[in-house]
Order: sequence, then C-alpha cells, then structure tokens
Amino acid sequence: METKNVMIVGVGGQGSLLASKLLGALLIRRGYDVKVSEVHGMSQRGGSVVTYVRFGDKVYSPVISTGEADFIVSFEQLEAARYLDCLKKDGKIIVNAQAIDPMPVITGAAVYPEGILDTLKAQGVTVDAIDALALAQKAGNAKSVNIVLMGRLAKYFDIPYDAWIDEIRQIVKPQFVDVNLKAFELGYNF
Repeated sequence: METKNVMIVGVGGQGSLLASKLLGALLIRRGYDVKVSEVHGMSQRGGSVVTYVRFGDKVYSPVISTGEADFIVSFEQLEAARYLDCLKKDGKIIVNAQAIDPMPVITGAAVYPEGILDTLKAQGVTVDAIDALALAQKAGNAKSVNIVLMGRLAKYFDIPYDAWIDEIRQIVKPQFVDVNLKAFELGYNF
C-alpha cells in the first residue's frame, strides 16, 4: 500500500494529540507501519499544534511535506487555511466550522478573515465542514470535538466502525469513554 498522510491541525488544548494517538494506535493494530510526529507551537497559549500521521506498508519519515497530505483534519477554520499548501491536489479537508480567534485577533492587531471555507471551496478544495462543537456538546462534553472529527474522518477509511470503537475504549480514560463514543457516533453519522 502506498503511504497515506493525515495532518491533524488545531490550537493548543483542543485534543489534537489524543486524536493523533487514537488514529496512530488504530492503524498500528490494523497492521500498518505508522509514523506520528507532533509539532507544538506555543500550544499552551492557544498557538498552532500540528500532528502528522503517516501510514502504509513501509513509512520512512514522520513528516508530511508540501502537497503530500491526503487529509487535513482541522479543529478550526483558520488552521485549515494555514496548512492548505500541504494538501494533495485530490486531498480532502475535514474542518470544524468553528472559528477560534488567535492572539493577534484577541489583542486587536488583526482581524479574523471572513469566508474562509467559501474561499477554500472556490479554490477547488474538497471541504467537509462540520459543526463539531455543536455535536460535541450534544454528546455531553464540548471537549470531545476531537473525537467528533475522528468520527468524520473514519467515513473516509476502509476500517470497520467497531475497530474505531474498540480503539476509543483502549485510548480514552474510562470516565470519558461513553461521551467520546457518542461524539464519535455523531461525527461518523453527520
């Protein structure tokens, strides 16, 4: 199998590291060679966080370069736009429709761009936008946006639904399993 590349992008505190851990563990259990690399940029202050997950028969590097990502899973709109150059020509962006103001916007030094998703679509990008925050709240915890997005990503993978569920049970702390299973289901069935 040719190597597939998934970028998980967001801001600090959104759970992108748990999402990459879930995806990586699931793929390893399915028999793939997997490389995961995390890049933290001021994550403790709401800065950008990027995780690369690469899998296939044999993966030599954990880094995804320009034009290599099959999927970008973005926890908010601006992060999707920020990493657009990494997407393959026929790649897909799964994006939480939520907008989270970065520090320059909060301080008044910049304005959050309007119409990001429309701009991406106008460029011919396949955008699967989902209100992951609303679905996470419906599941019972706003912090489960990450698992809602993993549920949406699962629709594009040829991996049985039950395998994802089993992995969530293995990875997530026991007290949060039920809400995360619901979040995954909502994202999957959106």
